[in-house]
Amino acid sequence: MRMSSLTIGNHTLVWGTRTYVMGILNLTPDSFSGDGLLPSPSPPISEGNGGGLEGRAGVVEIARRFLAAGADILDIGGESTRPGSQPVDAEEELRRVLPAIRSIAAELPQALISVDTYKASVADEALKAGARLVNDVWALRGDPALAAVVARRGAAVILMHNRSKPASIEVRERLGNAYQAAEYGDLLEDVKRDLMESVAIARNAGIPDERIILDPGVGFGKTVEQNLELINRLGEIRALGFPVLLGPSRKSFIGYTLNLPPDQRLEGTAAAVAVGIARGADIIRVHDVEYMLRMARMTDALVRRKQDH
Repeated sequence: MRMSSLTIGNHTLVWGTRTYVMGILNLTPDSFSGDGLLPSPSPPISEGNGGGLEGRAGVVEIARRFLAAGADILDIGGESTRPGSQPVDAEEELRRVLPAIRSIAAELPQALISVDTYKASVADEALKAGARLVNDVWALRGDPALAAVVARRGAAVILMHNRSKPASIEVRERLGNAYQAAEYGDLLEDVKRDLMESVAIARNAGIPDERIILDPGVGFGKTVEQNLELINRLGEIRALGFPVLLGPSRKSFIGYTLNLPPDQRLEGTAAAVAVGIARGADIIRVHDVEYMLRMARMTDALVRRKQDH
């Protein structure tokens, strides 16, 4: 049976009524899309002034702009998942994200905040600071302690499919790096099986089904053709019974399809978002919130009207 809604904090997301928009706030110096909000190297962060991020990178103002445009969720991350990026330890990740989460929670109490991390210690502190969701790119497999943290804090979790290997990347100077494809016997069946194995981990830790969201992991360990197929067959992921998040924004499969660098992928992202919504996406995770929100609203007007009748 498909989940009907998620109530978390003062927010209720009713699945199927409209597409929810998650705005990306990358507090990193090395985001693949060029939108990282920290300089490189990042200067010391002091809690007393909100980490200095408002003055340095305007993270609170960007959050305010996203909310004013109509974003439903703010996804704050402190470690890049860009192919070829260097991992950071929990201490550095916390230095990046905690001041921003605290500042946004204090100044924009209406914000629903997600923390983009796979580390239990980072998630725990972020949830204490005001986050309500954990967006885990390793679907509870990167840190075995994370599931218990999510359950204990009563948070929701986004489980992203990921078979990528950090050492397996394809380098194209103009288009940016991409993860090379993993081995699949049957793409959709393998993705569904892997996701449901992560659902089992969540359930065993005490996370209720209504607090689980699935992400097929577009761009992670899949070829261009596999990414396109995954979006076009997103309904098969939705049929697992959980809400679905789709995150195609500016990714390399768009760049390789259109032969365009990350800063010229707006239209390609829009096409992927529109088809994804038509195939059943409940949440879209995007950089260009204002544009993609309009795209989502127009697509909703077209496809959800048909579904209702």
